[in-house]
Amino acid sequence: MKLIRLYFYCIAIFSFSFLHSQSKKYTIHTVAFYNFENLFDTINDPTTHDDEWTPSGAQHWTKEKYEQKLKNLSRVLSEIGTPENSNAPTLIGGSEIENRGVLEDLIKQPKLQHFDYGIIHFDSPDKRGIDVALLYQKKYFKPTSYSNIPLYIYKNNSIVKEEKKEESDDEVQIKTENKNRIFTRDQLLITGFLEDEEIHIIVNHWPSRSGGEKKSSPFRELAGNLNRRIIDSLQQINPNAKVITMGDLNDGPFNRSVKIALGAKAKKSEVPEFGTFNPFEEMANKGMGTIAFRDSWDIFDQIIITESLIKPDFATFKFWKAGIFNRPFLVQNSGQYKGYPLRHSLTEVGFSDHFPVYIYLIQEMK
Repeated sequence: MKLIRLYFYCIAIFSFSFLHSQSKKYTIHTVAFYNFENLFDTINDPTTHDDEWTPSGAQHWTKEKYEQKLKNLSRVLSEIGTPENSNAPTLIGGSEIENRGVLEDLIKQPKLQHFDYGIIHFDSPDKRGIDVALLYQKKYFKPTSYSNIPLYIYKNNSIVKEEKKEESDDEVQIKTENKNRIFTRDQLLITGFLEDEEIHIIVNHWPSRSGGEKKSSPFRELAGNLNRRIIDSLQQINPNAKVITMGDLNDGPFNRSVKIALGAKAKKSEVPEFGTFNPFEEMANKGMGTIAFRDSWDIFDQIIITESLIKPDFATFKFWKAGIFNRPFLVQNSGQYKGYPLRHSLTEVGFSDHFPVYIYLIQEMK
């Protein structure tokens, strides 16, 4: 498989043997997701629970540690998807982000600055103040609209409401003041053009497993239902809408939130019209993972796509393949957690407790 460069922009073009034609050439873009794990600055925000990530907090989070964290993350982001694509990811979904400022610091890092990333970010109601966001290379992706869609869940799980345009501000205020509400991350919806094609992206960080997997599962199922409704609404407008939903789902490919609520299928042949395909279920079947707990691996970080992106016509952008970016430098090489993702500790500034994931979108050159 021969890699050649297309003008200054470094768009990788390939002759794909799997298409049984050495003469066909393709444009490729990498789409990635990464849980940045506690990307906090050192400034105490009195409106959120960020005290731990300050110089006087439990993590002794100093300017030097923060700068090292940014350097580490920038190295990862610049290398995801290589060597198949020499360009860094065109689209990067991220989670566990304190605010827009930390993203601005991140994209200014030497390893990322020349890619000229834009930022789409909203503050979410999460009590720790952590959000989701999208980074995008401005020369390839042009956003046309974006919004943060709240997930309303409650401790008794008996009330599930979504904010509607016709509701008054007072009605919305009554909901947000409900003492039983569990405040979690919004789902970030972005629509834009990847080169000349309209693409929709949803960036997620679904409710955690706090209180236990079984007890908290209904909350993630509600997140999956909301995700499915967003996709349905896009497909009602355009039956051929190309939708990529990505994130730290806090569930694996086999859990109800993904398999039933979202309806993701493991095999392309099983995906119905308007359905969704999850390339990470096959990896989970092989024992691969993005996160480890008690020596058990799971794939919480997933990128799931609509049926419109797996049709066997490469005249427009389509899915090629997916991967987990787990290079040796991202892995703990000693101690109790040998083999786990190399995360932050009091003695070492690591990367994250998650491995990033990615997919490739390809299009036959005209």
